[in-house]
Amino acid sequence: MPRSAPSFHDTRLDLLDPAEIARLGGLEVTTEGVVEGFLNGLHRSPRRGFSVEFAEHRMYQLGDEPRYVDWKLLARTDRLYVKQFEEETNLRAMLVFDTSRSMDWSGAPARLSKLAYGQRLLAALALVLLRQRDATGLILFDDAVRQVVPPRARLPHWRTLLGALSASSVGRGTAAEPALLQVMSQLRRRGLVVFVSDLLMDRDVTLKALRFLRHRGHQVLVLHLMDPAERDLDGAAETRYEDPETGESLVLRPADWAGWYHETVRGVVTQWRVACRSHGIAYELITTDTPFGLALRQAMVRSTRLA
Repeated sequence: MPRSAPSFHDTRLDLLDPAEIARLGGLEVTTEGVVEGFLNGLHRSPRRGFSVEFAEHRMYQLGDEPRYVDWKLLARTDRLYVKQFEEETNLRAMLVFDTSRSMDWSGAPARLSKLAYGQRLLAALALVLLRQRDATGLILFDDAVRQVVPPRARLPHWRTLLGALSASSVGRGTAAEPALLQVMSQLRRRGLVVFVSDLLMDRDVTLKALRFLRHRGHQVLVLHLMDPAERDLDGAAETRYEDPETGESLVLRPADWAGWYHETVRGVVTQWRVACRSHGIAYELITTDTPFGLALRQAMVRSTRLA
């Protein structure tokens, strides 16, 4: 008897083509599907302490300290509850996302743009972190800081992060340094900084800011997003290429320049990788045709070792 083709319900969404995932529904639905398929095997941080930020109530248990009893709630409900707070040893993370015009590009109609891919990847990463009770925030930037969402550890905070990602509009140029320095006001103690960009920016200035964060004790992860078409120079006999941020353009013959272009791109990627890793900054190159589950594993297992 022939076997029927598996449906999406029988398939791990995190391992499907990113563009196929995007067509299944809205950002919220598809991201949750991706995370559900990915979470097995990742470590959880379910511990709670009594320290900085209020998390939730739970029923009083024998042995709980009386000073953590919510006496006002007792007066209203005639039931004993204790307050739980986020434990200071839990991770605090800031996701820093490049929304410049160069990110709003795809080399093929069937692929997600770098911006759309990054939105989904960060939404999934934020949900994973929040389910581990790790406080997570977000900074959006192009040529200036456009939005800052302070880190919170409650799971409903994901809706706030999702709303900011969904509404993120495309800017023009790119200036990463102000956004990276903004992290310092959001992470008052050592945490994780995830920087997501196509890295079409001033490398020396950006690395200076990344090194400063590392010097302050933060764990720093750079996710370099690239469309597969950016690795190789293809096109007609004569093709016009335009910089989406400056508007400058030129006409050339791809066949004449393809070898030089490929070597240049490989050299730039190598320079970023070596410069980051030489200063203790984790670096991962992710192309926009990579299934989200594999991209998350690259980010969380090999680089940050959170699993």
